[in-house]
Amino acid sequence: MIHLSETLALQSVEDFLTEAEREHLVKIMDSELAATGWRPRHQAEVLRAPAPAQEILRAATARSLHVLQRALPSVAADARWDYTELTAGQYIPTHIDGIPDPATAPRRIGRIGVVIEQAEEGGEFYIETTASPAVWTGELVGEPEGYAPGTPLTHRLPHVHDHGAVPTWLEDVPSTRWITPAGAGTALAYGAQVLHGVQPVRAGRLRKFVTDLLDTAAVRR
Repeated sequence: MIHLSETLALQSVEDFLTEAEREHLVKIMDSELAATGWRPRHQAEVLRAPAPAQEILRAATARSLHVLQRALPSVAADARWDYTELTAGQYIPTHIDGIPDPATAPRRIGRIGVVIEQAEEGGEFYIETTASPAVWTGELVGEPEGYAPGTPLTHRLPHVHDHGAVPTWLEDVPSTRWITPAGAGTALAYGAQVLHGVQPVRAGRLRKFVTDLLDTAAVRR
């Protein structure tokens, strides 16, 4: 049964990647980008991670699952991993991923990201908390959908285009920002109903992988 608290949780895994794995992932993506010529066409566009990277990241998730489940007990698996990067002047504004199709498995319980190369300056991940009712839809789910009775749902603000399509109402919500300057190789998992974003990169390039955390294993394509 999915509880509200885990959709609002934050959990770090400091040894998610070994140094050898992180360096290997950098080499894999250097090779992939050189071969494909891929560069983000817009802010925080994602690229499906190639198979060798998927294998490393899936293994890292599997061995860290018991840690993730302390804060997000309903998490059973990761989804397909994507790669993204941000360069100077780019950032990800505050948004909520939300829970698409709350009654349909696999359900998104949270998200997880791991940096493989930090920006020289800036690019810190952050979450925001607020007492404002504006983030909530007023919709409730319960046992028929697989949740604790009376579980509220936030609005869902999916990643679209350049991450710039944040509604004005969210910009006006009073909130408190909690910055998490985790190092490369450390994974940060956060509930699907958590307000979050990435601070502007001031110098260098931020490189990371991200994916959904699911309550059942997804069919990988």
